[in-house]
Amino acid sequence: MATKNLTHDDFAGHVAGDGIVFVDFWAAWCGPCRAFAPVFEQASEQHPDIVFAKVDTEAQPQLAAEFRITSIPTLMVFRDGIMVYAQPGALRAPQLDQLIQGARDLDMDDVRRQLAERDAQPTV
Repeated sequence: MATKNLTHDDFAGHVAGDGIVFVDFWAAWCGPCRAFAPVFEQASEQHPDIVFAKVDTEAQPQLAAEFRITSIPTLMVFRDGIMVYAQPGALRAPQLDQLIQGARDLDMDDVRRQLAERDAQPTV
């Protein structure tokens, strides 16, 4: 499965549903982004049940700003509409494989419970 290019208009529709979505925020001028691209593309081929998407921060500055992208590449992982990972930096294939397995292994009932508990805490 090839990676999808996301825009501000279709981003929410891709990450809001059930399943796992990996999103790579990148730019063409970024050396680490170019180094990570083949690793990301290979993972998309090996895991057709996961959506692998890319956001060009130069073409989508509003989307990058909404997610407060200050360093690229930044990788985000959404599972069942919930962002479960967001970290800048290029990953090597074994690291990405670990992250993929971690996303698969998440107990989403527990994640939702933790989010509900956090949201119920009074703000200071």
